[in-house]
Amino acid sequence: MNVTGYQQRFILHFGEMGSRWGINRTIGQIYALLIVREEALNADQMTELLGLSRSNVSMGLKELQAWNLVRLQHLPGDRKEYFSAPDDVWAIFRTLAAERYRREVNPTLTMLRDALMDEEVAEEDRYARQRMAEMYELIDLVTSWFNDVQKLERQTLIRLMKLGGGAAKLLEATGRIRSIGGKRAPETTDDSGSDSPRRTGAAADPKT
Repeated sequence: MNVTGYQQRFILHFGEMGSRWGINRTIGQIYALLIVREEALNADQMTELLGLSRSNVSMGLKELQAWNLVRLQHLPGDRKEYFSAPDDVWAIFRTLAAERYRREVNPTLTMLRDALMDEEVAEEDRYARQRMAEMYELIDLVTSWFNDVQKLERQTLIRLMKLGGGAAKLLEATGRIRSIGGKRAPETTDDSGSDSPRRTGAAADPKT
């Protein structure tokens, strides 16, 4: 069992990018290995393939389990634990996004909410409170949007993402249509030159 040069390129890159996604390089490499391997692997196999210490692999696997990014399974007649990544890359993306929101965005949202609930604000803090309220409103809106997107079916999410700039154009077109639909129809004058709206048909005279 070995890692090919083709797989190694992905593993090394994923490890370097890991720190930008909130995970360290070792965890990034472990997860990259699980993504590109078809078979489930145990900790000893990962240690050998990646050239990492057994303790680092064990800690990395615990972190990945805490993030709900790996599947744990046991093979018949084998007491070792085997790990694999979800088959669906969209499931991986959703989980990564959800965990980052839970760990990074939610604490900020909670802090802002608690601060804004404080009714005793000094005069010199009025501006700061206003800015914090604006930030809270933005993060809360984005969080609501994110939660709605997370509930979408995979194919619906793919179509939405493929729209790209088309989504903005669709919203603009919808806004124009609503704007036109909300305008009052131009009023006409009767033959006598009066500025009052002309009423026609049965609705013109409630007595008829």
